[in-house]
Amino acid sequence: MSARPVKGKPLSDADPGDTAQSVVELRREGLIDPPATRAGSVEDGMGRVQLTFNPLGRSVRVPPGVTVFDAASWNGIAIDSTCGGHGTCKKCKVQISDGSVPVSRLDVRSFTPEQLQDGWRLACLAQASVDLAVEVPELVTRPKASTVGVGRQVILRPSVQKRYVELEEASLSDQRTDVRRVLDAIDDLELTADLHAVRRLSRVLRESDYKVTAVIYDTVLIDVEPGDTTPRKFAIAYDLGTTTVVATLLDLSTGTPVAVASMLNKQQPFGADVITRISATMIDPDLLGRLRESAQATLDELSREVLEEGRVDPTEVYQVALAGNATMTALVLGVDPEPLGVAPFVMSTASWPPMEASELGLRLHPGARAVVFPALGAYVGGDIVAGMLACGMDRDKRTRLFIDVGTNCEIVLSDGEHIVSTAAPAGPAFEGGAIRCGMRAADGAIEVIRLGEDVELGVIGDIAPAGLCGSGLVDAVAELVRVGLLDGTGRLVSDETAAATSPALADRLTSVGQERVFILYRPHPDAEPQDCVYLSQRDIRELQFAKAAIATGWSLLLEELGIGAGDVQQVLLAGSFGSYLSPGAAVRIGLVPKMPVLRIVSAGNVAGEGAKMVLLSARERTGAEALLEEVRYVELSDRPDFNDRFIELLEFPH
Repeated sequence: MSARPVKGKPLSDADPGDTAQSVVELRREGLIDPPATRAGSVEDGMGRVQLTFNPLGRSVRVPPGVTVFDAASWNGIAIDSTCGGHGTCKKCKVQISDGSVPVSRLDVRSFTPEQLQDGWRLACLAQASVDLAVEVPELVTRPKASTVGVGRQVILRPSVQKRYVELEEASLSDQRTDVRRVLDAIDDLELTADLHAVRRLSRVLRESDYKVTAVIYDTVLIDVEPGDTTPRKFAIAYDLGTTTVVATLLDLSTGTPVAVASMLNKQQPFGADVITRISATMIDPDLLGRLRESAQATLDELSREVLEEGRVDPTEVYQVALAGNATMTALVLGVDPEPLGVAPFVMSTASWPPMEASELGLRLHPGARAVVFPALGAYVGGDIVAGMLACGMDRDKRTRLFIDVGTNCEIVLSDGEHIVSTAAPAGPAFEGGAIRCGMRAADGAIEVIRLGEDVELGVIGDIAPAGLCGSGLVDAVAELVRVGLLDGTGRLVSDETAAATSPALADRLTSVGQERVFILYRPHPDAEPQDCVYLSQRDIRELQFAKAAIATGWSLLLEELGIGAGDVQQVLLAGSFGSYLSPGAAVRIGLVPKMPVLRIVSAGNVAGEGAKMVLLSARERTGAEALLEEVRYVELSDRPDFNDRFIELLEFPH
C-alpha cells in the first residue's frame, strides 16, 4: 500500500504562534500531559511494561521509560528510520492503538491534530510507561534497486572445480590412505585436503562404490560427493550497500545468473548512513554485535530467496563474493568501525584474509569460501574496487570519470595512465532523506518529472504519488532551472517573474507555512499545499549542497591529473541511484561535467558485477587486489581549497 498525503496543516510549517496555540489546544484536550500524571503510568520505575506490535502480534516486555523504537529494535522488529532513532528524520511513525503516550513537541510538528487524536506518534520519542499496543506500518523492504550493471567479458575459470573420479578399492596390497587415493587420481593439480573433506571421505567412498566427485577450491579439496555431481556448482555474489543489498546466484558451470534478489539492509533502523551507524557503536559498544547480526541476517535471507528461486540446495554453493563499503564490510565481519569515523580515518586492513562463508553468517556448504573485496580507503571501499574491476578502469585508455552517487559519493578518475579516487560527503538527499516529501525509490515515489504546459510525472508502481525519490528530486530541480522558475543561486523566483517566465506553471509556486514551495502533485484540485507532494526551498538547498560536494570532488581530481573537464570522454554513473538518474538532468545542475549526454553511461550495479566476475574467474580475484597498487587515494578533507571550490560550485550552471 502506498501512503497518501494526509489532510490538515503540518505544524512544522506553521508560524511559532500557530504552533504554541496548537500545543495549548492539545493540552486542553488531554493529549499533552507530564507522563507521571497519565492514568496507569509507572511512577516508581520498578517492573516492566508490555508492548504488543501489530500486525506481527509480537509482545515484548521492557523497562518503563524505554522508547517504542528501542523496544522494537532490541527485539528485531523493524520500524522505518533513517536517523537511527534520534528524532530528526520523522520517519518512525507508529500508531498507539491501546494505551496512551504523551504528545511531544516534535509529534506536534509531525502530525495533524486528527492524527494525534488517533494515536500517531514518533516511535523514537514515545516512551512506554504503560502497556501499549502499537501498530507498525509495513516497512518498505523491496526498494527499486539496480541488479545488473556494466561489466566485461571474462574467461570462465572459477576457483571452484569439480572432478568426477572412479577409484580402485583399497586392498591389502594397496593400503594408500583415502585422501592419497583421491589426490593421486587428480594428478594435474597440487592439492591438499581440508578437515571437512577428510571427515566425510571414508564413508562417502565406501557408500558410493569409490565413484565420487571431488570438490576443489583453488588447490584445496573441500569435499567429496557420491556419484557424478559435476554439473552442480554454484556461487552467490553480494553487493552489501548501506541502504540496499543485492544477491545474485550464479551457475559456475555455465557462468550464467540463476536468480537475483534485493532488500533493505536490516541495519536501516540504526541509521541511514555509515556515520550514524559508526556513531551508534561509539555510544553503545554492544550495538556492534547487533549491527553484525542485522547485516548477516540480511545476507542469509537473500541467500534463502535466491536458492529457493533457483531450486538449488545450500550445500551446492561453494563460494561467495562480497562487495561493500569499508564500514559495511567491517560491521558484517564484527570489526570495530570507530577508526573509520574519526580522523585520521584509518582502516583495520585494506585486504581481508581468506575466510569461510560462515564468517558472514551464511548457511551454505560447510567448506564454502568467501572473497571479500579490498578497500582503497575508509570511504572508497570494496564496492568501488569491484565497480572499477567491472568497468575496466585500469584497462581503458580513455579519460573516464566514475561516480557512485549516494550518501557517501565515491569518485574515480582515470586518464588512461593514472587512476585517482576520492570520496565526497553528499548527504542523504539522493536517498530521499532530509527532503520534505522525500521517500525511498519504492512504489508511489515520483522518479521522473517533465515541465511544460503542465507537469508530467513518472511514478514507481504507476500509482498515485506519495513522495519524491532521489532521481525525481534531481529531475525536478533541473526542470525548474530549465523553465526559469529557479535561478542560478537556487532560489525559487518571485510570483511576478514566474507569471512572466512560465505562466502555465506559475500557480504551482506557493508557500507552506513561511517556506516557498513548488507543487508537483495535487491529490485533488482544491487540495491545500501542505496536503500535496511538493518541492521546498530547503529541499533545493539540500540538493545544491550534495551536487556541490560531488562536483568539488571530481574537479579536484581533474586538477590532480592536470586535465580539464573538457578532456573527460566518458562518465559512468554507478549504483542504484545512478542507474535511474537522468544524464541530461545531471549535466543541467552541474552534477557531472558538461558534455553530450550520449557519453554519460548509467553503469548500474557495477559492484555486483565485479563480485560476479571474481566468482567466474580466479584471475579477476588477483586483478581486484592489483587495483590497490594502481589507484591513488586523495583525501579531500586535507585540501585547503576544498571549501572555496565547494562555494564556487553551489550555483547551478547557466
